[in-house]
Amino acid sequence: MSSNHFDFPVLSFLCSKCIFRRFCLIFSLFIGVIILTCQSTLAQDNSTSLENVLRKNELKYSNPDSSILVLKSQIDQFRGEKDTINLIKSLNELSSIHAHLLDYGNSYDGYWEALLLAEEINNEMLKAKIYQELGWLYSFYHRDEEALKYFNLGLSINKELYAQKTIDVSYIISDYFSLINFYRVNGNFEQAAHYVDSCFQLKDQTTNSLLYVTAEDGYLDGMNGNYQSALAKLDEALDYFEKNDRSYLIVIHTLIGKVYLKKGDLAKGAEHFNESLRLSEVFQSHSNYKLMSHEALASLYSQTRNFQDAFQHSREVNSINAEIFGPNSKNNKHLFAINDQYRLQKEKEKELIKEQHIANLENEERLNVLKLWLLGVVLCSLVIYGMLLVKNIRRKHKLEKKALAERRALELQKTNEILELKNKELTTTALQLIEKDEFIDKLKNSLSDDKGLVDVNSLKKMIKSVQGSPGSNWKEFEARFTAINQSFYENLQKKYPELTQTDLKICALVKLNFSSKEMASLLGISIESVHTSRYRLRKKFNIDRNENLGEFIAKF
Repeated sequence: MSSNHFDFPVLSFLCSKCIFRRFCLIFSLFIGVIILTCQSTLAQDNSTSLENVLRKNELKYSNPDSSILVLKSQIDQFRGEKDTINLIKSLNELSSIHAHLLDYGNSYDGYWEALLLAEEINNEMLKAKIYQELGWLYSFYHRDEEALKYFNLGLSINKELYAQKTIDVSYIISDYFSLINFYRVNGNFEQAAHYVDSCFQLKDQTTNSLLYVTAEDGYLDGMNGNYQSALAKLDEALDYFEKNDRSYLIVIHTLIGKVYLKKGDLAKGAEHFNESLRLSEVFQSHSNYKLMSHEALASLYSQTRNFQDAFQHSREVNSINAEIFGPNSKNNKHLFAINDQYRLQKEKEKELIKEQHIANLENEERLNVLKLWLLGVVLCSLVIYGMLLVKNIRRKHKLEKKALAERRALELQKTNEILELKNKELTTTALQLIEKDEFIDKLKNSLSDDKGLVDVNSLKKMIKSVQGSPGSNWKEFEARFTAINQSFYENLQKKYPELTQTDLKICALVKLNFSSKEMASLLGISIESVHTSRYRLRKKFNIDRNENLGEFIAKF
């Protein structure tokens, strides 16, 4: 019985302990789900301003183990669903928590996996975010050159996206804020102040979104000896983060403590450093500031000869350094492995690039040869086409010219035929006039012989009424001749302006092949006068006796 009584409470205690553990596990998972739900809700807003990030930090870092557990579950889910964008965001969140817990090795792995995925889908916004996170990570390792390189890479991408109106100004301010922290931690206050000014030039419509920059500005004022302005700005930031993100108070109290140290108020400085350390136990974030606070307190207590507390804080500094960078640190071991893998990967990439370069050169050479052949074929084709085109144009032009000449010849022939026909008609008419005059002359002569038989006077009057004068006969002839041969007189007078009216009449009759007798009859002159006129024409035309006058005049 006694043993039973003894065993029952022990068993009850063990059962209670198991139940408690299960309850704690379930509670942690519940808290983790709430945290990730809040993160997802915030992630739906495209703005990645520092204000939104700081608001969710208190939830994320108050229970980091639960956040890590749920994030890993989500990563497996997104990987299975091939939801690359949400996978990248989850990897970023997980790596950020690892970095705040000083687990830089796992943080490094997560960021690089996220970066490779972002490059695969070519998402510039996500790449800029990862470059910024890698900059923070390298700055924790004190690898300043790499940190600055990645900060500037993220900034250049966001500037491009901002110029394209893809993102708002909060992304640029976030990048500037990273550079402010980098230069402030490295003691380059002038450069940090430059980026503080840049932030205020790009400030949002609400001043609260810039209070994290205001805190940095206050710290820089303190380092420059402007303590009143510095503490006013830092107190303003303190009030803001007390209400919005208590996890960031770790940073604020450290900055205030350093300003008081610079001012010489060691007691106030120690108060704020201790408050920062207290908050570090509540929120598992900004662990690098935990190291800063221990270092500051060790130095402060040494100055006040509180060697016991100084030794205690120095031991904490050594412990944290050993945990992060010591020979047995998991971060260091991981970093060595990463460096070796990175070196091997780079060598492999160089070899692949070299092989690819050789292949590209060979392909380029083949391509150049092919281009030359194609160029030759194209040139030959163009030459042949040009020759055929010119030949075709010439042939077409020749045919058109021939057709035009034939058409003109035909028209000229028709014109000449019509002209010849009309001239023949004109000649016939002129000859009929001549015959009429001859007939009338004969009739007159007959009547003269038979005076007693007819009334001569009456008959002569009748004959005179039908008989035309030589002048009227010529006028009728000339009118019809001019209508048919419109440019004949003009051409003659143009070339031989000394020709008289009689000369022109003789030329017209010569053109129609009238005999001297017919000319004399039509013109009312003697045959000898006709011969004299023809002789004068030969002299004026300056033609030989052997040359035919009619053929010469026919040319006009």
